[in-house]
Amino acid sequence: MDAVAQALADPIRREILRILRDSTASAGSIASAFPVSRPAVSRHLRVLREAGLVRDVLRGREREYSLELGALAELEAFLRELHGASPWHRRFDALETEVHRVGRQRRMSAMTPSRNDTKGKKETA
Repeated sequence: MDAVAQALADPIRREILRILRDSTASAGSIASAFPVSRPAVSRHLRVLREAGLVRDVLRGREREYSLELGALAELEAFLRELHGASPWHRRFDALETEVHRVGRQRRMSAMTPSRNDTKGKKETA
């Protein structure tokens, strides 16, 4: 996960991943999209490959790169864990539910006359 996070930390590498999101691309075409040198783009591609975010296939004299999303699974799981509800949130949600339930019961009992109230009204009539 650390290698993936470090690879994603660089804006050029993130842009390379966006380029590869829709289709495969050669190293040359990727390099032409950036104002940095080809060796610099090659280093970025190596970092992405070592992190497992891209895969390369040798086609003649060119390397063709494609996106590999499997390496993101561990990082995605970690981020979901951070966004998940803490035990306190669940407890407060349960407390809120109980407060609403008790309030509803009290309102219903106040609206419904008890049997004693109806007997007393008939006897006085």
